[in-house]
Amino acid sequence: MRYGEKEIREFDIDNPDNFWPNNNPKNYTINIELPEFMCMCPRSGYPDFAKITLIYVPDKTVIELKALKLYINSFMHRYISHEDAANEIFDTLYEKLQPRSMKLIADFNPRGNVHTVITIDSETM
Repeated sequence: MRYGEKEIREFDIDNPDNFWPNNNPKNYTINIELPEFMCMCPRSGYPDFAKITLIYVPDKTVIELKALKLYINSFMHRYISHEDAANEIFDTLYEKLQPRSMKLIADFNPRGNVHTVITIDSETM
């Protein structure tokens, strides 16, 4: 196993080193695009690819970007539906960051003539 595979497989989102204090008390927006999300279809085992966009207004905490990358990459060997993946990512990050607001967009590549976009927004929960 190469070092990157090992890092992804052993990644623990609960490690406090993954989160940093937000030193800027004003409202500002962090917009992060993760264009290489991958998970496996729970029925067929075929890979599903998506662009994940995370938009949040931090409160006391921000996520370290390498930690976010490793967390997103940790889905690549998991059998999980589009809906469950998007909701798990949102719920985990929302719980850990406790942002002022957060929006996640999971834009899955078309497969079998179906294009899925899942949007979860804390403003509409």
